[in-house]
Amino acid sequence: MKKISVIMSVYNNEKTVRKAIDSIINQSYNDWEFIICDDNSSDNTYYILEEYKDMYDNIKVFRNERNMGLAYGLNKCIEMSQGEYIARQDGDDYSINDRFIEQLNFLENHKEYDFVGSNVYLFDEKGVWGERVFLEKPVKKDFLRMDFVDGARFCHPSIMFRRKSLLDVGKYRVARETRRGQDYDLYMRMYAKGMKGYNIQKKLLYYYEGEQSLKRIPFKHRINSVVLRYKGFKNLGLLPVGLLVILKPLFVGLLPKKVLRTYKRIKYSK
Repeated sequence: MKKISVIMSVYNNEKTVRKAIDSIINQSYNDWEFIICDDNSSDNTYYILEEYKDMYDNIKVFRNERNMGLAYGLNKCIEMSQGEYIARQDGDDYSINDRFIEQLNFLENHKEYDFVGSNVYLFDEKGVWGERVFLEKPVKKDFLRMDFVDGARFCHPSIMFRRKSLLDVGKYRVARETRRGQDYDLYMRMYAKGMKGYNIQKKLLYYYEGEQSLKRIPFKHRINSVVLRYKGFKNLGLLPVGLLVILKPLFVGLLPKKVLRTYKRIKYSK
């Protein structure tokens, strides 16, 4: 049985998935299995995954018969996993070589935490353009429920979970409103049950923030995000103080793409 199970669900990532997988293969810590779901891609993603599966015994690949969304795919990966810890990875991001050893050492030595993430580099088609630091100064040792009023406080593909903690909250919630916010929903449910996470103050992941990530999100998905936040905030006892945060997806949807891009570049540029 491997110590770490890496889970990834991909859709049409033929241009980036090799680099994502290679960043796991090249980890300095190698006691892992890699479980990858292809969410019925229409490009060559699945065939690339099959190549890796044929080359590595610790890489498992399966394909959904139709596109089911990220939460569904990740839950299937979790069901197939055996590791004590479960690490996330996306098909358009990549990890630095020491990511796993850093996060594993943290969780082994801090039993009070249920998951751990990190700060990240931001990159696009031209290269690294910024960084995201998930703990503001003065640095707090852990997050309280009120921190969710400031938005999602963790970078999903940078997270390593305790398997037991994920199972205790029922894994990812598959619903219409979690289609684009499954991670935010998961963190809120974990905190509502008294669990907590931590961010290592190192940049352990390169996180894609480019033109594709700025594509206009349909209004129906923004409505779903409002529903997701309302349910999560109600469960955490953050109403009515969090009302503006609940409505934030609607406000952001009104901003022109150029304005949103400029705002992010100013806020997160190195």
